[in-house]
Amino acid sequence: MRLNDDLSKPVIIHAGRMDWVPSPAAGVDRRMLFRIGGEVARATSIVRYAPGSAFPRHAHGGGEEILVLEGVFQDEHGDYPAGCYFRNPPGTSHVPASKEGCTIFVRLWQFREGDAAQVVRQPGAEPTTVLFDDGHEAVRLQHWAAGAAVDADNPRGLEFLVLSGGLTVGSERLERQAWGRLPVGTRLRGVAGPAGARLWLRDAPLLHSDVLAMP
Repeated sequence: MRLNDDLSKPVIIHAGRMDWVPSPAAGVDRRMLFRIGGEVARATSIVRYAPGSAFPRHAHGGGEEILVLEGVFQDEHGDYPAGCYFRNPPGTSHVPASKEGCTIFVRLWQFREGDAAQVVRQPGAEPTTVLFDDGHEAVRLQHWAAGAAVDADNPRGLEFLVLSGGLTVGSERLERQAWGRLPVGTRLRGVAGPAGARLWLRDAPLLHSDVLAMP
């Protein structure tokens, strides 16, 4: 499968309006945003776990990055409520599950060579929260007040997800779970909606030149 794989073009997906697609695990559904490959793939998705569902144990050959959007995500290492962010580097493994149900944003097989940091960040209420920054890639949460101008620079490539509130970009209204990817030099410009806008933002090459090779 190849989905939104032309990294030279801007893309905006209203993921909150998409149908859920069943995964191989019962009770685990996906909204696919970016994908190159089959069941093992470079992928960016929103994943929903029904109460009591689980995914079989798997290793992270190319790394895994997760932001918990709703509910409580779990594995054998602990419980992760909404707002938790973590990075599972290549070589780690777990059995993901959710007793009460949850929704997560997940990126797979997009780590670069040498990115071996395991990160777990608990939710915070700061207007801007740096989740990860190793000099090659910077990930943050940022909030804009109602009616504020949204203007995010883009020197390396920019990916974003609307977590709450919304914003207007040109003539397009972006609501919760809207996802976008912008090539180098295309700024994210808009106006935050009446409830403000809170975004997950990734400032980095859209695909690292030394991204880990797929099997």
